[in-house]
Amino acid sequence: MKLNQLRDNEGATKKAKRIGRGPGSGKGKMGGRGIKGQKSRSGVAIAGYEGGQMPLYMRLPKRGFNMRNPKKHAVINLGILQKFIDAKKIDAKKEITEDVLVESGLVRRKLDGVRLLAKGELTSKVKLSVTGASKAAVEAVEKAGGSVTLPE
Repeated sequence: MKLNQLRDNEGATKKAKRIGRGPGSGKGKMGGRGIKGQKSRSGVAIAGYEGGQMPLYMRLPKRGFNMRNPKKHAVINLGILQKFIDAKKIDAKKEITEDVLVESGLVRRKLDGVRLLAKGELTSKVKLSVTGASKAAVEAVEKAGGSVTLPE
């Protein structure tokens, strides 16, 4: 086989429809855009416009509430915290603060604080100081003999 004998499989490629290239193309003269008006011009996209009918996004009821400036917390799970303690990346004997978590690489950045969640299991006795924690996480840490300090 030579380079000049290479061909695509039958039906693998499709010729592009050449719009506005004469009456024989089937899409000649106005190129399927109709006559005059905003939508026959180039550079126009009327998103959500339904020809004067009330658009769907306005007909549907509005629900819920979106905060303007929600807090974003860095999240850590108990299981991953235990992994880092086992790998000696975090010293369980010292107090574990948010800065310690960042230095160890468990959390990339603090954002608006670090929140502790209860996924996984904690076996080490640790003293944690974080911005937030779920009730289940606090219970799990206390069950392992540790403590969680949260800001007031």
